[in-house]
Amino acid sequence: MIHGAILIALAALLWATTGIVAKFLFTGTELQAITLGFLRLVVALPFFYVLMRREQRDLAGTASAISLRDLTLKALIPLTALGLFQAFYQGSYLLAVDLTGAGIATLIALCLPPVLVAIMAAPLLGERPGLVTLLALIAAIMGTGMLVISDMDTTGQLRLAGILMALLAAVVYTGFTLTSRYNSAGTPVFTTAFICFLTAALILLPVVALTGGIDGLTTLAPRHWLMVVYIGVVPTCIGYVCFFTGMKTTPASLSSIIVTLEPLFVALLAWVILGEVLGVTGIAGALILTTAVIVASRSSAGRAPGTANTD
Repeated sequence: MIHGAILIALAALLWATTGIVAKFLFTGTELQAITLGFLRLVVALPFFYVLMRREQRDLAGTASAISLRDLTLKALIPLTALGLFQAFYQGSYLLAVDLTGAGIATLIALCLPPVLVAIMAAPLLGERPGLVTLLALIAAIMGTGMLVISDMDTTGQLRLAGILMALLAAVVYTGFTLTSRYNSAGTPVFTTAFICFLTAALILLPVVALTGGIDGLTTLAPRHWLMVVYIGVVPTCIGYVCFFTGMKTTPASLSSIIVTLEPLFVALLAWVILGEVLGVTGIAGALILTTAVIVASRSSAGRAPGTANTD
């Protein structure tokens, strides 16, 4: 179990580097957030295709065996929905990083969803939200407000557009998680990931073309392309593998808590590398928000298997 917990923590750390590297790209080039989201998916797709093929070979002859040709329309609908959520999340989260800071964007985009999921999952299961869940929601809202106030104090302005994008990313991530949790298709993990990423890339392609996102590619130097490849391979592919490998031997309740390290890792890295300062109010808000996430995650972890992070 310790080995699995370490792998999940490593996945959280790798995911945390996404916003940091993205911020370097946005400040050093004219690359648009939506274009980076598309490139990330394109780089990751071959990797997930190989994992999907290996997964299908390993499952051959078992009840879980399923190939792309075996997928029915009923099975493809939720997978396509996941791809849609993935596309929106890539754009909104990376845009939030660009418009605000990596730390505050990630804290809002990733800490609010577990609380929202705990609230939304209750009616979906025919249950009412418990008092603890409602208190976690109130704490999450309070923590988010403190983060916004701290960001205003340290930057001297209200970066409203970035905050709104981070909130949109949180809502999209909530939809992604709920769709993953209640997807009854039973599609294997990496088959799901490949279809999800492929759908998201196909959705983003015309958006990038129509918004002139291709033009920003001319400003990329070789070191910038290495950053793009890094985001597509390390946090996306390797982080994903670490997470699901660790999930095999780690209880869902523990894994859901370990994953909450990601936004804290981002805040720490943003402070050390990017010089982003949360301030006393921001740190207190981050701790309150993280506590709310842990409480919400523990209340819902036993209801369903863990789902993949979209980072």
